[in-house]
Amino acid sequence: METPQPGNARGAKDNRLASPQEGVSLLRMIFGRRMLICVFTGFASGLPFYFLIQLVPAWLRAEGVSLREIGFFAVVQLPYVWKFLWAPLLDRYQLPFLGRRRCWMLTTQIMLLGALAALGQWQPTSDLDLIMWLAVLVAFFSATQDIVLDAYRRELLPDEELGLGNAIHVQTYRISGLIPGALALVLADHMSWDMVFAIVAAFMLVGVGLTLVVREAVVAPVVPKSLKAAIVEPFREFLARRGLRYALMALAFMFFYKLGDSMATALSTPFYIDLGFSLSEIGIIAKNAALWPSIVGGILGGILMLKVGINRALWIFGVVQVVTILGFAVLSEAGHDPVVLAVVIAMEYLGVGLGTAAFVAFIARETTPALAATQIALFTAFTALPRTLASMVTGFLVEGGDPALLEGVPSALMHVLMAIGLPEGGLGWTHFFYLCTALALPGMVLLWWVAPISVGAQRAQGDQR
Repeated sequence: METPQPGNARGAKDNRLASPQEGVSLLRMIFGRRMLICVFTGFASGLPFYFLIQLVPAWLRAEGVSLREIGFFAVVQLPYVWKFLWAPLLDRYQLPFLGRRRCWMLTTQIMLLGALAALGQWQPTSDLDLIMWLAVLVAFFSATQDIVLDAYRRELLPDEELGLGNAIHVQTYRISGLIPGALALVLADHMSWDMVFAIVAAFMLVGVGLTLVVREAVVAPVVPKSLKAAIVEPFREFLARRGLRYALMALAFMFFYKLGDSMATALSTPFYIDLGFSLSEIGIIAKNAALWPSIVGGILGGILMLKVGINRALWIFGVVQVVTILGFAVLSEAGHDPVVLAVVIAMEYLGVGLGTAAFVAFIARETTPALAATQIALFTAFTALPRTLASMVTGFLVEGGDPALLEGVPSALMHVLMAIGLPEGGLGWTHFFYLCTALALPGMVLLWWVAPISVGAQRAQGDQR
């Protein structure tokens, strides 16, 4: 199979928009068809993910499930880590309707609609094992949808629009969390959980509508000629294009950049409940404190990436991301204070959302469109791995307890837990968030190598591409 060549605009100018492309103005770019599609891909992709990490933990906690069990429940997110294993199938094969990407988009969205609604039919007190398996099924369909949506978006966006398009995608991804993380919690105070789950599931119709009205990306990618080629070629092409040393550094960066943030937000809803906030308070405050910072921050962040480039954005937004983690420690000390809760949520949606936007744009920049499904799935697996492994032990870190309860957690992670001298009663929320802040720093250090901001370093990096 012939090796696809990366986009011509990639590397030398750090994806900055130096001048209008073919007379298209900045405003037309922001409000254009491609950016509108990114709005819908973000919403469809984010809804099932936040269903798993916000609504399900709140449901389990409200029904009396312990924090340790909820924390270990994060194992259901493993399909997000291992999705690169079946991503080559989506690059190589297609179903006999709608086209190469859209056929898989529609299939996964219909499966998600049914699985989200079905999960609410069971009782956490008696059916916890079955609920976990159903949640794994939701994660599998969600991860598969992410594979094809990421590939479709990479084929759709030209290189100079990666920053803005991914910023919009990320912000609507996060805004979609207001459905399971805000609206659903308010509804849960007034109706049964099975009705709440059915209402949340109905929002997947947004994704179904997107799939039915859009067309396949204009750029016709080179389809791998065999399954073996679909598996091998994405790895070979990336290593040949970037070199082994840079490839290893980039993968390490993808692992560490969101580690602290992922740990800090893994049990955010149970954390709010433990501080004494009602489900309605969490829902209403989250809705009002998160919506506008997300929209404004996402658009401004995307425009800023057009001006300063993805590399500088990773530095700027990364610093903001670290600061927002400390906000959770402040909230832990403040206790039941709605004003502090609103400020912390607003900072989290603004700052961390910006960091994610630049991060996703960086990942997309490291791929080639023809092999986007497998390459993006591999890269995002590295970002999901720390979130999943860390989430499995967050409850233990906060509450303490018998390490035997963590059977199944990788032994290396257990050695780390023992090495930090975890108190028998756990770290408590405040010191837990201090630990999360410290774990956010290695990713910032790796920026020196994978996202240099000096002119000379950028030129050298561009020459490698």
